[in-house]
Amino acid sequence: MLTTLTEPFTVSFVQRALLGGVLLAAVCALTGVWVIARGMTFLGEAMSHGMLPGVAVASILGGNPVIGAAVSAFAMAAGVNALRNSREFGRDTSIGLLFVGMLSIGVIIVSHSRSFATDLTAFLFGDVLAIRREDLLLLAGAGLLVAAVAAVFHRPFLALTFDPRKARTLGLRPDLANVVMMGLLTVTMAVAFSVVGTLLAFGMLIAPSAAAMLVARRLPAVMLAAFLIGATATVLGLWISWFAATAAGATIAAVAVGIFFVLLGARRLPLPWKGTS
Repeated sequence: MLTTLTEPFTVSFVQRALLGGVLLAAVCALTGVWVIARGMTFLGEAMSHGMLPGVAVASILGGNPVIGAAVSAFAMAAGVNALRNSREFGRDTSIGLLFVGMLSIGVIIVSHSRSFATDLTAFLFGDVLAIRREDLLLLAGAGLLVAAVAAVFHRPFLALTFDPRKARTLGLRPDLANVVMMGLLTVTMAVAFSVVGTLLAFGMLIAPSAAAMLVARRLPAVMLAAFLIGATATVLGLWISWFAATAAGATIAAVAVGIFFVLLGARRLPLPWKGTS
């Protein structure tokens, strides 16, 4: 019985997918918590699809898709940052406009390139079971970079998230912190997309961090909880996809979202030990 349950994880490509998913959970936990705390979820979603023009151009020119994705994502982040103080419309509107514009440009480029059209499904949905050793090294490198930057800028990020005015009076340079945070989001999404596609990349960025905020309060604890939830979703998702013959990446993302709703439901249950208000 136990042998049957562990059967999927005896296969080499599933083992690589498991390690890749755990590394992705670590990278996304360090960035996703800030995304949730600052209300940047829509930007993360828009960025995940707004990378298409850069990926398409890089593929057509024979360049590195990760670099192309990063350039597009950074361009979108810069555009949102430039329009954030507009009096004519709010930040959500600027994100929506840039999202539609970047995605439209990407689709136009793809429509003129027969060679790239076959890769569009991989861009959107990816294939976590196709992770290679080089992808694992890329994720590990991105994780080290994100962890180092997040550690150095933890205090400025904290002040920027909860009290930007006080951050400025304390000399914490919130404008610089905002640019660095955008850079972390750009790196995270570009690397994650290149390995697992935009669906799992965005799902792992948002769902575990949102779920972690239901069970922890201090940010370091939230990040640790987000990592553990993301890693758990990876294990369960791969196990379910093996026996149910479903898409592995989508299954992992669905499990992560499912964990969020289970925790949310548990918080709202009228359990006896919660007491009465």
